[in-house]
Amino acid sequence: MSIDPGKALTADPSVREIHWTTRDVLLYHLSLGAGADAATGPELHLTYENGLGVLPAFAMVAGSGISAGEADPPGLHLPGIDIDLRAVLHAGQGLEVHRPLPASGTATLTSRVAELWDKGKAALIVLESAATGPDGEPLWTSTTRIWARGAGGFGGEPGPAEEWAAPDRPADTVLTSATTPQQALWYRLNGDLNPLHADPAFARAAGFDRPILHGLASYGIVCKALVDGLLDGDVTRLTGLTVRFAGPLVPGESLATSVWREEPAGDGTQRLVLHAGCPERGGSPVLTHATATVTA
Repeated sequence: MSIDPGKALTADPSVREIHWTTRDVLLYHLSLGAGADAATGPELHLTYENGLGVLPAFAMVAGSGISAGEADPPGLHLPGIDIDLRAVLHAGQGLEVHRPLPASGTATLTSRVAELWDKGKAALIVLESAATGPDGEPLWTSTTRIWARGAGGFGGEPGPAEEWAAPDRPADTVLTSATTPQQALWYRLNGDLNPLHADPAFARAAGFDRPILHGLASYGIVCKALVDGLLDGDVTRLTGLTVRFAGPLVPGESLATSVWREEPAGDGTQRLVLHAGCPERGGSPVLTHATATVTA
């Protein structure tokens, strides 16, 4: 494994065209559990093409579904970075949505290595992707944090300190989301067919008792919980969501998201501090270092 920071940070960005359909959006929402709870009904605003809203977290899978021809698990192919994929962990995800996402559409996705930190025994790679619509206006910007074991020691800076703690007071609310035993099988149809999320033998070889849920599925479940529980089902009011992936969630377990509200900003937005854990395992952390931005 090798990293050339000069080449990685100065390489021309990759540019590709992506597209998605209403079916892709419907499948994404169903894979997060939309319509599965009889108490909330069919959630037609997320599960029916007439009047369909799009959860902002759909940006994480837009253009990557099996229908787009990407039937293999995603790889890491970056200029200046040659890393064994078995050493790579998805460490965190951030998203800023600049306007509501259309239920079907096309976009130009421009991606680059934005930051590269030397953690000694590992490297932290931060990828930035920006999507623009056909009109040339921005749709969303995302940041993906990749932890590469054994890829440190290339002589780079370690990066800023990243201490974090939940507020020292009870959460303002706790949103609990159930998952189903087949949830990972649903979610992988969005494009990530990594056998870790389906094959028990593969999961055991990777050190898990059974297949685990995708980190981005947990991310999407929290996104949906915020929209459902705090924003009256209005997908347009959630404009940002950033998390670190702290631990696995097994399909069939639940996810409890604690929410602390900060004072509203003068621009009509409010920042939420979040922490998501698994109640069945004593609150074991699943998502940490988490914040969301919402509008009034």
